[in-house]
Amino acid sequence: MGASPTRQADGAAKFRFLLTHRRRAQGFSEPLGAEADEATSLTMLWMPPGRFWMGSPEEEPERRTNEGPQHLVQLQGFFLAQTPITQAQWRQVADWKPNKGERAWSQKLNPNPSHFKGDQRPVEQVSWDDAMEFCHRLSQRSGRHYTLPSEAQWEYACRAGTISPFHCGSTISTKLANYDGTKVYGDGEKGEYRQQTMDVASFPANPWGLHDMHGNVWEWCADHWHDNYEGAPEDGRAWIDAKDKENDDIMKIRLLRGGSLYLFPGYCRSAYRGNGPPDNRNNFIGFRVCCLPQD
Repeated sequence: MGASPTRQADGAAKFRFLLTHRRRAQGFSEPLGAEADEATSLTMLWMPPGRFWMGSPEEEPERRTNEGPQHLVQLQGFFLAQTPITQAQWRQVADWKPNKGERAWSQKLNPNPSHFKGDQRPVEQVSWDDAMEFCHRLSQRSGRHYTLPSEAQWEYACRAGTISPFHCGSTISTKLANYDGTKVYGDGEKGEYRQQTMDVASFPANPWGLHDMHGNVWEWCADHWHDNYEGAPEDGRAWIDAKDKENDDIMKIRLLRGGSLYLFPGYCRSAYRGNGPPDNRNNFIGFRVCCLPQD
């Protein structure tokens, strides 16, 4: 998939590198509208190559059987969006018209799908199919490989080198994330139940500079759903079943990660796994994008 001639000419200028203070990780900013429009620029952070134990240990409170068996995963480096896609970012891409040399878009996107309105709130009420169309458009225009993160990439990035239930430790509070604080996890304390999304980056980032990995909105991942990790890939790629010759796999259940504003804290753990059909749209489901390095 190639970039337009104009995009290729401007690419070097727009692919500007930055540093995050917490991990001093390289990243880049992808303009989605006018180059000076920082409000819609997409900040991508570098997730370094490494390995981690995916899933939860058997002794973790509120553990589900589908979070095991724990298995060691070795990942190549990749870029991940610093926050979920915002409504302003979504609207920019949804309103794009194909440039000269670009293929027609595969499907239309509703520029304003969200229930909870706000430019810096995460976009929601977008399906897995909608999220993938966003990635396809971004890939075609930028000349880079954008997609949804695999489940392994998502958990690796969420944990950011930690092994606790949350990247912030053994429990969490509503001062650190947006979830239903009427129930506690472990020795935590009760907190707010806001019953609405919050602007992205309203809470502290994890050790690798990523915001909103716990709560706010569920995030789509690329993988098909599996009931456990028996036979899961060990290299971080998305776990996609072979196509069934008799049944189209277009409606196979997909992965959701991170929990949401409506859920108790145990559902927002780093290892917790959700799922939904790819055409599902709800006011608690959004996404963030992954950018894979190209040879």
